[in-house]
Amino acid sequence: MRNIRKIEPCSPPPVKRLRVAAYARVSIEKGRTIHSLSSQISYYNELIQNNPEWEFAGVYADRGISGTGIAARDEFQRLLADCEDGKIDVVLCKSISRFARNTVDLLNTVRRLKDLGIEVRFEKENINSLSGDGELMLSILASFAQEESRSISENVKWGTRKRFEQGLPNGHFQIYGYRWEDDRLVIEPHEAEIVRLIYDNFLNGLSAESTEKQLEEMGVKSYKGMHFGNSSIRQILSNITYTGNLLFQKEYVSDPITGKSKINRGELPQYFVENTHEAIIPMETFQAVQNERKRRRELGALANWSIPTSCFTSKIKCGICGKSYRRSGKRQRKDPNEVYYIWICRNKSDKGSKFCDSKSIPEKMLKAVCAEILGTEEFDEQQFSDKVEKITVVGNDTLTFHFYDGTVLNKQWKSTARTDWWTEERRAKWGELHKSKASNPNKRQYYEFTGLIKCGQCGENFRCQTTELKSGIQSRSWRCCKACGNISIRDDILRQMVCEVLQISDFSEEIMDSQIEKITVRGSEVTFCFLNGKMETRQYIKPKKRGTKHTEEYKEYMSKIMKTKWKEGKTNGKGENGNNDPCNG
Repeated sequence: MRNIRKIEPCSPPPVKRLRVAAYARVSIEKGRTIHSLSSQISYYNELIQNNPEWEFAGVYADRGISGTGIAARDEFQRLLADCEDGKIDVVLCKSISRFARNTVDLLNTVRRLKDLGIEVRFEKENINSLSGDGELMLSILASFAQEESRSISENVKWGTRKRFEQGLPNGHFQIYGYRWEDDRLVIEPHEAEIVRLIYDNFLNGLSAESTEKQLEEMGVKSYKGMHFGNSSIRQILSNITYTGNLLFQKEYVSDPITGKSKINRGELPQYFVENTHEAIIPMETFQAVQNERKRRRELGALANWSIPTSCFTSKIKCGICGKSYRRSGKRQRKDPNEVYYIWICRNKSDKGSKFCDSKSIPEKMLKAVCAEILGTEEFDEQQFSDKVEKITVVGNDTLTFHFYDGTVLNKQWKSTARTDWWTEERRAKWGELHKSKASNPNKRQYYEFTGLIKCGQCGENFRCQTTELKSGIQSRSWRCCKACGNISIRDDILRQMVCEVLQISDFSEEIMDSQIEKITVRGSEVTFCFLNGKMETRQYIKPKKRGTKHTEEYKEYMSKIMKTKWKEGKTNGKGENGNNDPCNG
C-alpha cells in the first residue's frame, strides 16, 4: 500500500523592515541655508516613508553649526545615542561634508556605527559604510572635505584681513562702556563712569580684586548682567578701544578644525585704526596703566600691598616644579605664646605632596643659612634683598643661591626646629604638665592615660583616638603618634589590665598615677613600670569582632522565611507529581 504524506502549506516568514533615519546639517543660519535644511528634511521624510521595506526612524537636523566637530551638535549626538540604543539600522546623509568635515571624527563615528551593525549611506558620493571599499573611499573623500573646510576658512580670513586694511571691524563686537549705533561705537554714560573708576583705582595702587569687591558693594553688573569679576577688570585695563582707537587681529584661529583661538604675539600683522569713536580714557592714562601693569608683573606679589609679604616673597623657587615658595600661616607649637613660620612650595601647598614632594623650610633656619652665606652675624633683610636674586630649593638638603652679580653658591642645610625647641627645660615642663593632669585647668583635653603610654619600638608617646560606632557608642583606643607600625590598644582593655596589675576591683586614675610611672607597649607585650622600680608584663589579646546579636523573635521570623523559600524551590519548575518532565504523568 502506498504511503501518502500530506504537506501543509506554509506562509513565508514576514520580512523585517529596516529602521531608517536621516541626518541633515547647515553651518550658517541664514535664509537660503535654512531653506536648504527644510528641503533636506522634507526630502528624507518622503523618501523613507514611501519605501515599503523601510520603517521611518526620524530625521535629525543641526542648524547653524560647523561640521569640523561633533561635540556641539546636539542632534548628531542624539542620533548616535539612538543608534547605541538599537533604534536605528540605516543612516542616510546627503554627503560626507554634511556628516563631518573632520577626517578623524568621520572615521571614528562610522567605525563606531559599523561595530553596532549600522549602515551609513552617503548619497552624493554613493558610498555604503558596510561595503568592502567603503572605509577606503571615506578616508579619501573625508580628507577632501577637511581640506575644503580649511580652504573656506582661509578665504574667510582673507576677506577679514581686507576689511581690517580698510579700517573696518569684523562685525559688531560687545564691549563694556559702548553700544553700537549703525556701524559706530557710542559711549554708554553710566558704564563709562565705571570704566574710569577702574582705571583710577589701578593707578591709585588698588588691585583688580579690590576693585571687584568695590563694584560688588556698589551693585555694578557686567555687560551681560553677571558678577563683575577681576578677569573682566583686567581685560578692561588692557583694551585700547577705550582710547577711541581700534586694534584689529589681536587674536586669531590657528586651526579651523579645532577652532581654538590664540593671542596674536606677532605671528600675524595687526591693524591700528585711529580716532574711530569717542574716547573714554585718554591715551596718556592708558599708557600709564600699561607701564604700571608691567611694573607689577615684574615685582610679582610684592606689587600688591594687600598681600602680606617679606624679603623672601617670590625669591624662593622650587627645584622640582619651578613654583615659588609661600609663607605659611602661623603655627602654634607646644607653647601657645610662641609661633613659627615655614616656607612651602605653592604647588605642594595647593595640591598636596603627590604633585610636588619638595622640602619645606622653617623661616628661622632660612634666615640662619642666609646670614651664614652673606657672612653676617645676624640676618639683614636689606642686604639680602640687594644681593640675592633668588634661592632654588634642591632636594632635601641643598639651597642654591643666585646673586645679582652672577655668582651661584650651593649651601647644605638641615632642619633643627625640633631639637631647638625640645630643650631639657621644656621636656621637664611637658612631663610635669602630664603628671599634674588632675590639677590642670584644661583637663578636658587629656585622658587618664595621656603621657603615660610609651611606644616600645620608637619611644614616642601613644595618643588617644576616638571613633564612633554604628550604634552611636564612642570607642577609644591608643596608638603610637609616630605611626611606626606598633599595635593599637583599646582603652577599656587597658583599664582591665591596670586593675589586674594593681589588684583593684574598679579602675582608679588616682591609684594608677600614685604607683605606675609609665606603660610600655611593644607588639602584644604591655609592660607596667612602677615608681618603685618594679616591672610587670602582660599579653594584650585583641578581641575578636562579633556579629550582630539577634533576638529570639528575629531568629524565628527568619526561620519561617527560609522554610517557605525551601518549599518553593523544591517544587519550582516541576510537574504536578513533582517530576522534572511536565508531560510525564
